[in-house]
Amino acid sequence: MKMLTLFTLFLLLLWGNTLFSQTTNNSSTAVEEVQVETKKLKKAMDTKNEPAQADSYYNIGETFFNSGNFPKSEEYYTKAKKLYEKLNDKPNIEKATRRLAQSQEKQNKITPAISNYSMAAQVSYSERNKAVNSNDVARLSSPTPELKTEAIQNNINLSKKENEQGYLAESYSQLADVNLKQKDVSSAEENLNTAYKISKREAPQQALAINQKLADLYVENKNFEKAIEAKKKVLKEDFVKENSQEKVNQIQELADIYIKKNDPKEAVGLLKNAYVIALDKGHTLEAQRSVKKLDSLYAISGNVDASVQLYRDFLGKLPNLVSKDRSLVDNKVLEDTEQRISQLEKEKELKDELIRKKNVFNYSLIGTLILLTGLIIFIFRTLKKVQTKNKKIALQSLRREMNPHFIFNSLNSVNHFIATNNELEANQYLTKFSKLMRGVMENSTEDFIPFQQELDLLQNYLALEKTRFTDKFDYEIEVDESLNMQNLQIPGMLIQPFLENAVWHGLRYRMDKGFLKLSFEKSDSYLKILIEDNGIGIEESKKQKTQHQKTREGRGMKNTLERIQLLNDLYKKNITCSVKDKENNNGVLVIIKFNLF
Repeated sequence: MKMLTLFTLFLLLLWGNTLFSQTTNNSSTAVEEVQVETKKLKKAMDTKNEPAQADSYYNIGETFFNSGNFPKSEEYYTKAKKLYEKLNDKPNIEKATRRLAQSQEKQNKITPAISNYSMAAQVSYSERNKAVNSNDVARLSSPTPELKTEAIQNNINLSKKENEQGYLAESYSQLADVNLKQKDVSSAEENLNTAYKISKREAPQQALAINQKLADLYVENKNFEKAIEAKKKVLKEDFVKENSQEKVNQIQELADIYIKKNDPKEAVGLLKNAYVIALDKGHTLEAQRSVKKLDSLYAISGNVDASVQLYRDFLGKLPNLVSKDRSLVDNKVLEDTEQRISQLEKEKELKDELIRKKNVFNYSLIGTLILLTGLIIFIFRTLKKVQTKNKKIALQSLRREMNPHFIFNSLNSVNHFIATNNELEANQYLTKFSKLMRGVMENSTEDFIPFQQELDLLQNYLALEKTRFTDKFDYEIEVDESLNMQNLQIPGMLIQPFLENAVWHGLRYRMDKGFLKLSFEKSDSYLKILIEDNGIGIEESKKQKTQHQKTREGRGMKNTLERIQLLNDLYKKNITCSVKDKENNNGVLVIIKFNLF
């Protein structure tokens, strides 16, 4: 009863160890490779280096694939493929997709494997890769062995041409599978032997898988001697002799063949040998497997004492065995490393989500600012247009205000001629006045008119005033020859009020005949207009005016100054106006300047 309890405890311990290790045989090298790539992965995530992230995922997938853990390799190849697709890295997309298909095929996931082989063919960057992947699609999807064989043979030819031994061995192994479905055992045997010879030099892990297929083939056909020979052959290979864990596994496989051959004595010897090696090298799971197989053989032969002694020996050596078993530590390290990778991915997802939310907020804020800026600009431009339009309306209104003032003064002159019974002069004056008014009205809608037209209007106006005040003044107009009179544009009726002031408020009050001079000069980029008279001057004129005259004059000058201000705002002509008495109150000098460009 005590022994039974001991056995139960022992089996529970073994079961726990089996769960802990997840029944995988990962070497320390594989664990180290995964740890190294995990460090690279963390650095790549920290620096947001997506190509490096994809490479790390791919390399981890390669480690799992080469150690025979195809579900894990599929997981990491998938991650690598997604990143390569995001980066549009076609060569690496093809590489990762093909490896993903191979992992799925190893797990007998034929439909997704076909899909990924097909995708790899589509994105292949070379004709050779496209052909290899297309052949794999045909191999898995072809309905007949003949078509499968043709596809495999095409890949064999390509691998030979490129001297790719790994692919070549795999193709011969695939060809053997087709031979077995056709019941062609001899061809399958030949192709597996060929595959083994090629792979043992280039890919030991692949060679072990092919050797197992060959041994299974012999056992299935009851050819135990060849199966035993095949296993003994692989036990002599350096890659088995130098790997104690794999050596124990192969010895156990050989023992299984002897059991199937019904030779338990030889099997017991092999399993004892495997058990001793496992204890010595610290391979707990392999020792457990040997104990279980030996226990089964002892049970069949009824040798209970040997079984009890075996378990006692194992239990006694178990603590020391576990302490030396590097694989258990490696499996735990590997498990922790994968958890670390999972944690890194979660952290990255969290960071990406935070960045995404931050970007959404920033973009929303920027969008709102742009919208507000656009709205402000629109409102500003609209207001600017309204202001400009209002200024143009005001300018037009000011121009029109000048016309009644001018007309009123002119009609007074006509009235003067009629009152003095000078009918001829009144008719002549009306003729000149009508021409002047027609010119003024024609240009009343324009802010700027050709210089020549304005000059003609001013000449007509002075001629009219000279007709009325014959004995009061003479006048002269000088124009700078360098001025382009055809293309130059100046404000209409801007000069006339100053001429009118000179005549009506300065020259007509002289006791003797006065003189009015109008000059147009070009000074650098400016047009300089000088209106000079030798009338009574500004101060003396103010003394002689009535209150009504002062009001009218103030409004006329205010109108002109407002026009200048509006013209400057609208057209940036930088018009300036200066009105001042000359020295010794000997008349008035008006200087008007504005930009020619």
